Amino acid sequence: MKSILFFAIAVAFLAGASSGPSVPNEQLTYSINWPSGLNLGESRLHGALLPASEGTKEHMSFGFDLDAAVPGFSVTDKFTASAGGDFCSTEFEKNTRHGQKRAEEKTTFHPQASTATRETKGGGHTKLDTGSCAKDALTYLYYVRHELSQGRLPQPATVYFGAPYQVRLEFVGTEGIRLGDQQVQADHLTGTVKGQSADAHFDIYFLKDASRTPALVKVPFSLGTFSMELVK
Repeated sequence: MKSILFFAIAVAFLAGASSGPSVPNEQLTYSINWPSGLNLGESRLHGALLPASEGTKEHMSFGFDLDAAVPGFSVTDKFTASAGGDFCSTEFEKNTRHGQKRAEEKTTFHPQASTATRETKGGGHTKLDTGSCAKDALTYLYYVRHELSQGRLPQPATVYFGAPYQVRLEFVGTEGIRLGDQQVQADHLTGTVKGQSADAHFDIYFLKDASRTPALVKVPFSLGTFSMELVK
């Protein structure tokens, strides 16, 4: 259960002229399952489009929390992000605990300078060249959902999960999947994530509703395929 699994899950969340950003105000819960079907824990995805107020512009707020465990090893992750109304990231924070290993970091994006500053707890500091509209993993997920709602598939992109990763999505087709005791129709996409020391593949299924809700994510590993399934 390495970090790339949770990046793939985080990313995996995530026709005609656009009518502006479509960001649902939502609180979604997912079950995380072992290849045998055994439940390992749950995750929660939430997003909102916040109106302008005194001193602030309209902006998007996203979050993803994950609590999972196998015998002798637990995972607790918390990711938060904020972005402008054009899906350009402004901040991304990671707070993770994998077994006894803990990490905290924050990436602040500077669109006008096409850079970002990545700071880790304890003093680490890295400057990144990003382009004028960089996207962190959570913002990218909601951007993908917006594009799908407009009948478009996003082009390959650099996505920031602390370090930069190259993400590519491909449309497979519309398929029937089972959620609980219901059979539903969903659009099946495959994705690849590549970084300096990471290479992962995943499958993600989006419901055919107005907000293109992520319904199911599958990530294959040597032990089998782990999944994250929409509960409510």
